[in-house]
Amino acid sequence: MIHRCAQPEQQIQRALCDHLRLRARPSVLWLHPANGGLRNPREAARFKSMGLLPGASDLLLWHDGNSFALELKSPGGRLSDAQLEFLARFNDAGGHSACAEGIDEAIRALEGWHLLRGQCRP
Repeated sequence: MIHRCAQPEQQIQRALCDHLRLRARPSVLWLHPANGGLRNPREAARFKSMGLLPGASDLLLWHDGNSFALELKSPGGRLSDAQLEFLARFNDAGGHSACAEGIDEAIRALEGWHLLRGQCRP
């Protein structure tokens, strides 16, 4: 399925979500925290008061008592300070994290964590 959107990271994330819908092990729970997007100051304050955490990874996943955070970047993309802090705190809390540049790296991370059924063939 091809999605048309303006930002390459969104394209990668949508493609990866399609991939998860097809290949995630049945016992994997995953979600995208809706941190991004433009909000007016009032709505941003409301979200922050409700627990929004700046820098939270693009995908959060759970399987067999383990937590995973996957940050997606388009080729050449860089982690922000907030993203670096989130990943460090996530790891300190016992989670597993990765930053993937492009869809292939993202799939390899998910396969390495044994969250997908089968393997992608080149």
